[in-house]
Amino acid sequence: MRHPQILSVPTTPDSCKRVQFVANQNDEFMEKTLLWEAFASLTAAEARDFGKFVRSPFFNARQQPIVLFDYLDGCRRSGRLPKDSEAAVVINKTEGGIKARQANTVLLALLEKYLAYSEKFQDEGRAKIRLAAAYRKRNLGKHFNITLREARQNREQQPWRHADYFHDLNLVEWERYQFDTLTLRTEVFNLQATSDLMDTAFIVRKLQLACAAVSHQTVYKAEYQIGLLNEVLAFVESANLIETPAVGLYYHCYKFQVDLQEAGQHFERFRTILATHSEAFPPDELRALYLLAINFGIKKINQSAEGWLRATLDLYQSALSRKLLLENGQISRFAFNNIIAIALRIGELDWVENFILEHKSLLERQWREATASLGLARVAYARRDFKTALLNLQRSDYKDLINNLTAKTLQLKIFYESGEFDLLENHLKGMKNYIKRHTSIGYHRTNYGLIVSYTQQLMSLDFRKKEAVEALRAAIVGEEILTEKEWFLGVLG
Repeated sequence: MRHPQILSVPTTPDSCKRVQFVANQNDEFMEKTLLWEAFASLTAAEARDFGKFVRSPFFNARQQPIVLFDYLDGCRRSGRLPKDSEAAVVINKTEGGIKARQANTVLLALLEKYLAYSEKFQDEGRAKIRLAAAYRKRNLGKHFNITLREARQNREQQPWRHADYFHDLNLVEWERYQFDTLTLRTEVFNLQATSDLMDTAFIVRKLQLACAAVSHQTVYKAEYQIGLLNEVLAFVESANLIETPAVGLYYHCYKFQVDLQEAGQHFERFRTILATHSEAFPPDELRALYLLAINFGIKKINQSAEGWLRATLDLYQSALSRKLLLENGQISRFAFNNIIAIALRIGELDWVENFILEHKSLLERQWREATASLGLARVAYARRDFKTALLNLQRSDYKDLINNLTAKTLQLKIFYESGEFDLLENHLKGMKNYIKRHTSIGYHRTNYGLIVSYTQQLMSLDFRKKEAVEALRAAIVGEEILTEKEWFLGVLG
């Protein structure tokens, strides 16, 4: 319960007693405090480690933060919100002289230090580079050489060859250079390797940023000025850095988004490098690369460009096999619907049916049944099994406006193709009223309004009059926004 009358809160493990608090209606919950929001984000393992961190005299010599930690951890484990008054009681009963507000500040500072410490030392290779720097500053040459060698080996042994890989090797070479300048006088230093690695790391990151910027500004009409980009592109081409997979991927990714004439060639080169070197990138970066290519493929499909359906579905299928489309263990309904739509247009009916059945459980619960049933209805329609299609459409309540309109459009096509014109006439009236009521769907309102209008014109069209047929065809072809253009033209013959 959110407002219990009696709350029993565990004190520190050493006290062997429990403290009871009478709830006050004016008590404030700590749920909006910076401390609790950060504390509640910890996993069970992180909370245990943080408890050890707080109890370490090296990091904390006060008792009140320990007591406050135990109180908050008890709340976290029992699934209830902490309260200011309860926290104040446990803190004030502890000797040490700091008040509840001060204890909050101290514990938050300790939590931030713990998070920074965890982040800093979770990568063993980078920790080794920092350790080598410490040995260098103390003139411990033997220790330095051993540690720097281990740091280099760590980077070389890990499979990724992304920007961080080149950046870390640059740090290794820089440490070597700084050490050598203190011990050598006539040797050739490693400045070339240091410079080359720095260049590569910078170029990969610059191109990565450029790819993200051009993709984002296409959707949101934003304007980004990426400094030195032209110089970077020219240098990549002149130095033949395209052969470095990380550079080549982002180079071709940027090019297929901005070079319209050569987009197909850059896209294919990108796909080849991605397929050959996918293991060289961490999952998050690999996912971003796939999504950049998929989004561009969808853009080309929407422009009715030829040859992009198969390429985009291949990317989706590859991303699925690598589990790159999952966020928090789930697949978005938008990606799910895109995959279905593209596969159906290619004619992969059996594959898309298996996809729906196998991946349905990965959809968000609130959209699961509606998205899956609509997908199965679209498969049945493609097989000309109108009865099964209508049964699937009736299985769910389509609360999402676009899904609802997609379902209504599918019903419209089924009624027309099966000659159920009385049903179709009533359906069109209902669909028209539905579109009128929902004014917040932007260009979708225009699209579905045109679908209703052109269907009504089809119903009244005399197909024996060629001029009337051609006039309607020309009007449909001329529409910029009409997702069912292909279906209308197919009906007109």
